[in-house]
Amino acid sequence: MRPLRILAVDDEPPALDDLSYLLRGDHRVGRVLAADSSDAALRLLEAEPIDAVFLDIRMPGLDGLDLVRVLSRFAHPPAVVFVTAYEDFAVDAFALKACDYLLKPVGGERLAEAVRRVAALLDGGAGPGQAAAADPVPERIPVDLGGITRFVSRDDVAYVEAQGDYVRLHTAGHAPLVRVPLAVLAERWEPYGFLRIHRSFLVALRHVEELRSDAGHWTVRVAGSELPVSRRHTRQLRDVLVRWAPAQGPEPS
Repeated sequence: MRPLRILAVDDEPPALDDLSYLLRGDHRVGRVLAADSSDAALRLLEAEPIDAVFLDIRMPGLDGLDLVRVLSRFAHPPAVVFVTAYEDFAVDAFALKACDYLLKPVGGERLAEAVRRVAALLDGGAGPGQAAAADPVPERIPVDLGGITRFVSRDDVAYVEAQGDYVRLHTAGHAPLVRVPLAVLAERWEPYGFLRIHRSFLVALRHVEELRSDAGHWTVRVAGSELPVSRRHTRQLRDVLVRWAPAQGPEPS
């Protein structure tokens, strides 16, 4: 893969200098441009192609979130990594399909991981919001736990349960609540082996253990839990499971 072209955006000169310095030290990065405002960033983005934008959120004028909303209208939007001192915007960043979310002060190892995620995303041939044929870097979802933001990997989720305007991500031993519509996750995750089986449930096909019919009512067992399957989703689920099982290959002996 060719060296990355990255734009760093921060209204505070010391933070911008530090971020640019760390990015230039990564062997995967070929060129780093710097902008001290969203307006300056837009001028650079319109002047030449940029692979990824590493940007602050709280800035005068157009803030980082609004800038990314503008970038989403580009024909080929760059990958986005937020670099901020605030945890409060992690869910908003997720909704905007950010590649990563870094909290200041950013260490070299954590920044290198973000660059790796960007490189893998671009190498997979998908831009933000586009489904890749392969999924080299599973999406991570920010979860707010009383002032601490933790990230749940999509690959760790067995099924998702709708609860009003929120969803509960069921993983092994944990089921954090996240404010995002189930329909949004269904659209984004179906290319990666998830399927909507009910108005309230989205399941990871690799975690499906059993599909059962009882007096015309279908249920599916996922990671030990019995979940309802709506009538209109039953046939699709059966067809997908038939195709899915052979595609995964035999279990290792």
